[in-house]
Amino acid sequence: QAQLVESGGGLVQPGGSLRLSCVASGFPLYFYAMSWSRQAPGKERELVATITDSASSADYADSVKGRFTISRDNAKSTVYLQMNALKPEDTAKYLCHTRDQITWGQGTQVTVSS
Repeated sequence: QAQLVESGGGLVQPGGSLRLSCVASGFPLYFYAMSWSRQAPGKERELVATITDSASSADYADSVKGRFTISRDNAKSTVYLQMNALKPEDTAKYLCHTRDQITWGQGTQVTVSS
């Protein structure tokens, strides 16, 4: 059974950093382009970043470009999201998923507040 499990969320002050991890099991991660999206209360879900299966390229939402970096380690079946210079508006539940949106994790909460 395909499964994605996120970790690494938490409470951080504005300007701080967090690194999210997403571990895949039950399917060959290296075949799939992967994405991170986020969902904040009262807002539409936002696609944050996508990385190709070979990590040859990545795309970012304008709202996070230059601050977030998506990466992957296929040998560890893990996708990462490095988040720097965090802002209060980055507060949301962050979800890892296949780019085709078929498989999703449960999400990890990120709260940016002083």
